[in-house]
Amino acid sequence: MNTLKEALYKEVELKIATNVEGISFDPHIFQHLDLGGRYQEVHHLCFEMAYETHVGIKFPAGFRSPNGLTFGLRWDRRSPYSLIYDKGTYYLAHHGKVIFPIEFLERPNYYGLKTSDGASMNVIAGYAQEGALAIAYSNECALKEKDHDCKFCNINATKDTYGEAEGVGWKYPKQVGEAVAAAYRDGARHLTITGGFVAERREVEYYLDVADAIKEHTGLDDFNGTACVGAPHDLSIIDKYKEAGYRTIATNIEIWDRNIFKAICPGKELQCGGWEHWVKALEYEVEVFGRGRVRSVIVAGIEPKDSTLEGIEYLASKGVICLASSWNPNPGSALEGHRSPEPAWHIDLHHKATAIYRKYGFTYEELYDCTPVPTGICHDIYRIEDETLPIFKAQVA
Repeated sequence: MNTLKEALYKEVELKIATNVEGISFDPHIFQHLDLGGRYQEVHHLCFEMAYETHVGIKFPAGFRSPNGLTFGLRWDRRSPYSLIYDKGTYYLAHHGKVIFPIEFLERPNYYGLKTSDGASMNVIAGYAQEGALAIAYSNECALKEKDHDCKFCNINATKDTYGEAEGVGWKYPKQVGEAVAAAYRDGARHLTITGGFVAERREVEYYLDVADAIKEHTGLDDFNGTACVGAPHDLSIIDKYKEAGYRTIATNIEIWDRNIFKAICPGKELQCGGWEHWVKALEYEVEVFGRGRVRSVIVAGIEPKDSTLEGIEYLASKGVICLASSWNPNPGSALEGHRSPEPAWHIDLHHKATAIYRKYGFTYEELYDCTPVPTGICHDIYRIEDETLPIFKAQVA
């Protein structure tokens, strides 16, 4: 088992490296792939996560390594990592040298269905693997109206780039309810509702309507949903999300250093109560939803590592699972063209962050229930250490 764990940790390091440095490929390489048929294609729910845009060109949603880890696919033609196709097999390579063969992610059945008003369900509810759904009700952020966008974020640029090409737009509660019901029949078991900044009253009313629609169409009172929301000025509003049936809640602080927060997240500082209010909101959410049922995110790589770890530790001590997402300077964001720290920086950060989660007793199930994508690095480390990845069972058999 130790040999297998060593191999898995090498794949984790590759996963981080390809997230940070991207992967180079000729888009025509996918002409050999049944993309949108057998294999899952990318839909831009909120952000373009690649380093380059690709309007009208479909990319796979990701791929799996030989030992079963799920990799994202961030296109960057400058990357030393690349995809190679040879005799019916796709490979991940480094400086042209093959590392291992890969398998692209298969498309879920509900992706081929439509809602009662004719909307494609794959646009309504994105499949984030391992039974998780990501639903972006809004593909734009109102902070742009006063030029207060978060500097790392490209949600508005993504809407402008892909909105017409991919039919991206507002998702109505009935559409969400029908899509979630179909996905749950297809094996899904968790969902996250998220989107850009909207007026506070409009946000809470929408989330309540969506919860009602999901319960109506699935027949589930507890549909294992995460409401990803901004910090409301009136913290008592948080109670309404719990009453509506959401099991978990998320409020993403993005940056821990309060001075860097002011510079990078001007809208959250000026329109949403500022850094201290966001921390108070997270602490209040724990009072309402309970320890391990509140999530936040820090965009790792913009501030010093010690600051990020300080934030993760502080919030964990209060019962909040604070994830570190490896920053890649998105196209269309104010920080486009900047560089994220080298992969080794992120590798060290993820191991230290996961150790903090363990220290405060957070379980894998709690991480799964409050995160939108259950294939993150912390999830991988948990499953390697707990030996719960399918590859461990295969070794025993």
